[in-house]
Amino acid sequence: MVQTPFGAELLRYRLYVLGAAYLVLGLAQGLRTWPAILPHARPWNFWHGVGASFFGALTLLCLLGVRYPVRMMPLLIFESLWKRIWVPPAWLPRYLGHTLGPDIANSFAGIFPGVVIVPLVLPLG
Repeated sequence: MVQTPFGAELLRYRLYVLGAAYLVLGLAQGLRTWPAILPHARPWNFWHGVGASFFGALTLLCLLGVRYPVRMMPLLIFESLWKRIWVPPAWLPRYLGHTLGPDIANSFAGIFPGVVIVPLVLPLG
């Protein structure tokens, strides 16, 4: 058992599960994000820059979470929350209206697993 800063005790395998979740999230998102960040040839528009910077920071913090899985748990909570906020206004109306475009459909395929899997990985009682 490992003592957490929150006063709870975690079994060692739960730490490994958390670390694996950070690694998978960091690598999966990083493989999509960093090729868009590093070789950009022209200035980004505002929202593209915000999104690329956000996801770049997220991937770096996830890789830090591999080393410090308990301290970085708020990152997984944030990851789950932004995805839960995105689904109702961005995906659900288009899905119900049968107007899903390939961009939203492809995004959903990468976002929805985080809505389901992250809460299962978090040791929040």
